Amino acid sequence: MTYDALVIAGGRARRLGGADKPALTVGGRTLLDRTLAACADAARTVVVGPRRPTHRPVEWTRERRPGAGPLAALDAGLRASTAPTLLVLSADLPFLRPVTVAALLRGLRTDGVEAALAHDPADGRDQPLLAAYHREPLERELALIAAEHGRLDHLPLRLLVPELVVARVPLPAHGDPTGGPPDTADCDTWDDLAAARGHIREHGRMLDEWIAALKAELDLDLDVDQALLLDLARDAAHSVTRPAAPLTTFLIGYAAARGGGTTEDIARAALRAAALAERWGEEQEKSTPNAPRGEDGQNEPTDTSRPRASGSASRTEEPTDTSRADEPDETGGTDRPGSAGEQNGTGNGEGVAGVRSPAPQEPPD
Repeated sequence: MTYDALVIAGGRARRLGGADKPALTVGGRTLLDRTLAACADAARTVVVGPRRPTHRPVEWTRERRPGAGPLAALDAGLRASTAPTLLVLSADLPFLRPVTVAALLRGLRTDGVEAALAHDPADGRDQPLLAAYHREPLERELALIAAEHGRLDHLPLRLLVPELVVARVPLPAHGDPTGGPPDTADCDTWDDLAAARGHIREHGRMLDEWIAALKAELDLDLDVDQALLLDLARDAAHSVTRPAAPLTTFLIGYAAARGGGTTEDIARAALRAAALAERWGEEQEKSTPNAPRGEDGQNEPTDTSRPRASGSASRTEEPTDTSRADEPDETGGTDRPGSAGEQNGTGNGEGVAGVRSPAPQEPPD
């Protein structure tokens, strides 16, 4: 369904002390940009409010008298748009998803329905600024309200809905299977903002949020097979050496960009690199079958430069959590410390520039 998106971004944010609410960030992305990401397929996007930087192109307009309230903002958005179907959003919906936008638009397909409003699962209220409308009934109601009250400025939003034929679209209490916030969650207070920032850092959600933010920052519009790339980074760290993980993923991205930059290009480059890492690991196993293995898959270096004193260790060993032996860290490598040579990427017990690190001093008698 072709539609125009109208995003209302001109409120005074009194409960935030007059802060520029759409410009506040959650996960490094402004509330406005997070809202705009949910309606990226709109034929035209009109933002009603002061101009601000955005990650995708939008059109800007203002109320006849800036700051005159939501009904005046809706009227301004209508005058700046053309589509017969309109999606209306407030600019502070950090967890709004495209699937919810699609559900609202589907709600308009029922015969006779003039508006499809999101139904908040938390308080049971309708959300006129998270809704889809047919243009003609919306224009009609705004005109009737203006005629009755002599103005649209500073009138409550609740006057809009009673005379419309409404379809209520119930939304789940959680926005995703991991128990995330609902699509209707907004940021009206500093506590709301703090809660939103906390939600994206919960276990099971942080990586997805980071990838989404990074794609937006780099102007990338493609699906990323995170599991494939993380598995590859783990294999490179385990079969080669830990610093190989980030360098390998960088080179895969570079190779994919040269090939065209599609999701398929990334997958092909990743599979080739994974096969290389597997061959590398097999070769290592065959060449040193009886050598002790370090925690990242490298031969454990042995320092024979001086004998060990009886009853004391020649170096201090850090404890190893064997229960996490196969768990990747943020870069795909293991999360335990290795030997000095492994940490320097040499795997042979040597320090920087190939100079063997001196053995620690033995404790005095």
